[in-house]
Amino acid sequence: MIVLGIDPGLANLGLGIVEGDARRARHLYHICIITESAWIMPRRLMYLHGEVTRLLEDYKPEAVAIEDQILRRQADVAFKVGQAFGVVQLACAQAGVPVHTYGPMQVKQALVGTGRADKAQVEYMVKASLGVKEIFNNHAADALALALTHLASAAMKERVAALK
Repeated sequence: MIVLGIDPGLANLGLGIVEGDARRARHLYHICIITESAWIMPRRLMYLHGEVTRLLEDYKPEAVAIEDQILRRQADVAFKVGQAFGVVQLACAQAGVPVHTYGPMQVKQALVGTGRADKAQVEYMVKASLGVKEIFNNHAADALALALTHLASAAMKERVAALK
């Protein structure tokens, strides 16, 4: 299975693509898409949409895993992240790729074994799981973590379905 993980953001959108299953995953690609704060909002959103659409076309993932963030204290940040989240979901809908959302604690639990893990522990597990020596950006690392979380979740769902 090929999974595109996305850490949504307007200024920094992390993207990571993995292939495989929960036991053996392979790193295919990762990047952090940056939009300039001087750009008008429609240009920023169009750029993000175009980059996500391009990756969906190039890698043809079977699923997209995106972080479902809860930003209660920073309404302006939540609004901007929400716009990026919406643009990403639009691109996925246009490509016909199902979107799965995971909260930060779910990602930490899946990769480290505890929902209270810190970013360094999650990044270490991403590198170890994929055999990647360096991830240049924490947004890209988060995106890869989301993709790995989906592989683990899909495997669990398969096991549960087999029991029924």
